[in-house]
Amino acid sequence: MSELLAINGGEPAIPEGLLKSWPPVDKLDRELVLASLDQANHAFGPNCQALQEEFARWNGNRHCLTTNSGTAALHMGLVACDCGCGDEVIVPAYSWSSSVTCVMQHNSIPVFVDIDYDTMNIDPAKIEAAITPKTRAIIVVHLHGLSAEMDPIMDIANRHGLKVIEDACQAHGAKYKGRKVGTIGHCAAFSFNQNKLLCSGEGGAFVTDDEGMLAKAQSLWSFGETRSPAESRDYHVYAMGWMYRNNDLTAAFGRAQLKKLDANLATIAEHAELFTRELQGVPGLILPTAPAHCDHNWYNYTLRFDLAALGHADDAPQFRDKIVAAMNAEGVQTGLWQRFILPAMTVFQAKNAYGHGCPWDCPNAEAVDYTPDNFPVAQKHCDTHTGITYPLRPPNGPEAVKYMAAGIRKVMENVDQLEQTPEAK
Repeated sequence: MSELLAINGGEPAIPEGLLKSWPPVDKLDRELVLASLDQANHAFGPNCQALQEEFARWNGNRHCLTTNSGTAALHMGLVACDCGCGDEVIVPAYSWSSSVTCVMQHNSIPVFVDIDYDTMNIDPAKIEAAITPKTRAIIVVHLHGLSAEMDPIMDIANRHGLKVIEDACQAHGAKYKGRKVGTIGHCAAFSFNQNKLLCSGEGGAFVTDDEGMLAKAQSLWSFGETRSPAESRDYHVYAMGWMYRNNDLTAAFGRAQLKKLDANLATIAEHAELFTRELQGVPGLILPTAPAHCDHNWYNYTLRFDLAALGHADDAPQFRDKIVAAMNAEGVQTGLWQRFILPAMTVFQAKNAYGHGCPWDCPNAEAVDYTPDNFPVAQKHCDTHTGITYPLRPPNGPEAVKYMAAGIRKVMENVDQLEQTPEAK
């Protein structure tokens, strides 16, 4: 039976105030954060060192440096892998911008590879064609909490003498064939930003098992020095350096959230399974999947719309926007994560990050092609997706999950009502 959509004046499917915010904050968070305030070192203090040890132990890494962002940790990975001026780094054509701008931060050149539609991750079958004599490393993004296909990627890297940097900023606890992401490549970056499954507001971590990589990353992390803030420093700059360290207050919050991470991941997995069951058979929806050998952490539950089946192949992104606007009107918390594939973004089309064409016109660089049409799968995904981030997470429960599914089902079963609605803005 047809229901009048809320965007056209009907009753919203989801009661106002039902969905709760992330992350849940409890007594443990307050105790650790207040204890940090009451001690003397508010820069790189005791909670920073404790977080490094605890996160390395939790993830299964030998070494960890806690950073002020996942972006900083990615830049540290470039330095740890000896990427320099004019060196090429292979990256996916669809991800968050930091997955690629970190390459330019060390005057290296990003080379894009299209994604696999089913997993939304870099397509291993297309990597080898992008390798040149200038290639130094591959950045592998475990997008939305699903591991990329690491075995073929590591095989390609080993055969060509390349380093692999895992961008695990969204993938805390995700696994590939039983191994946690961040333990498979040569080094990895994690984010502890507000919307991540390990949240400390801002922050991140660089991890590796290699002491040489640790030393290079640490130098960039702390002003180009060779000693950490916990050591006796000589304040001498030995190489290019930034200030990428974390602070004690943020680290205290991160430590408290880390203690609850496993329980939160288990709850989110249960909610994702329930959500998938509730959405089975909804017309026009393409549900996310995970290969049997991968444990998804469901950082983002990404839906795609079959716009061809809905009769909108020629105006896919515009009609997708109408669907998302209708879902929002029902109270469904969903939205677009990226409206542009990375090669189409201005900085790559202009090839002028630092002025005067740098790094693309810097010495040692070779020409690269950023024509967006070269990445049709990434573009198809970009034009047809919407993401769901917070509603599957605690403190939301199964009731909220079912209401979300009902709101989505209502819109998709009455999508014909959108044919005459104004364009979504």
